[in-house]
Amino acid sequence: MSAPERLGVGILGAGPVTQAIHLPTLARLADRFRVAVVMDVDAALAERVASRAGARSTTDQDALLADPEVDVVLICSPPQFHASQVEAACAAGVRAVLCEKPFATSQEEAERIARAAADGDVPLVVGAMHAFDPGWLAAKAAWDETVGTGGGAEPVVAVRSSIVLPPNPRFEDRATQVVARPSHPSPDLDDPRVVAALARNLVLGLTVHDLPLVRSLVPRLDAVVHAAWLPPFGAHLSVEAPGTAVELLAVMHQQWRPEWTLQAWTQSHALEVAFTPSYVHAGSATAAVRAAGRTHVFGPFEDNGYVGEWHHLYEVATGRAELCYDAASVVADLTYTLAVADGAAGAVLAAASPTGRAA
Repeated sequence: MSAPERLGVGILGAGPVTQAIHLPTLARLADRFRVAVVMDVDAALAERVASRAGARSTTDQDALLADPEVDVVLICSPPQFHASQVEAACAAGVRAVLCEKPFATSQEEAERIARAAADGDVPLVVGAMHAFDPGWLAAKAAWDETVGTGGGAEPVVAVRSSIVLPPNPRFEDRATQVVARPSHPSPDLDDPRVVAALARNLVLGLTVHDLPLVRSLVPRLDAVVHAAWLPPFGAHLSVEAPGTAVELLAVMHQQWRPEWTLQAWTQSHALEVAFTPSYVHAGSATAAVRAAGRTHVFGPFEDNGYVGEWHHLYEVATGRAELCYDAASVVADLTYTLAVADGAAGAVLAAASPTGRAA
């Protein structure tokens, strides 16, 4: 049996996500990938991070995309650069792109990215790691089989996503030694506009992990009807959906024990998924589907969703599989996420307004 083809990876952005998530994941998949080039606008940072993977460094995006050793591109830059970088990677004719979430910050950007991927015939994988988690995938398959899908499905009456985590550095420091962690100024929490922007960013940066999963259970959301900001960084959202109550909790504070769960209920079935923390290779989620006094447990499996998304990218880039989430699906996921993010910001402003309406 011949050895698998080894693909060269070009990385745009050398921050903590690259250092603490993707480099350790790619090291586990060294039979399929090797890091070829790391690009960052900070030359010293790019060089230090690249040296860890035995790769070359650059500050020139175009040089990375033109490099013959770069087969696939990982985009880990700030979200405002994702659209232009995905477009450039697709135009360069790479074999596949993995873009961190959110893969766009607006509907217009999402549609541009989808067009670029289609025009260049370049598969795009969005790094929503929970959507690739083996525990979730096994439980969701069993849920669909028992509850049903589409118009004949047993209606979901409630969904709760609960994300309670310590700040990212606690897990980043357990995964690697982070080089040049960015600093963030303290926000003015007395300004409702600042808090509204924070609530929007919280959805795009943290709640976004589970919103594709929520959308698979509750395809349509009507409005965010309540948003409470939870200092220092968190929010509790109540979302109106046809016949379904949706609760979204996401908060970061100094408690030591993380909790990351997704739950759903119909009149006769219950689904509960407990995810492992980000950044650390602690295996997959453990999930359970309960009905009529019986419980079916799925996981934990050895690999987490980060390994899952890279495995899928490899299969797609080498022609062994089709995308499991096509362009229309990832754009729909982003549309859903943006509606929640904008609704959260609007609800925060409305709560602060004397008239009860967003300014």
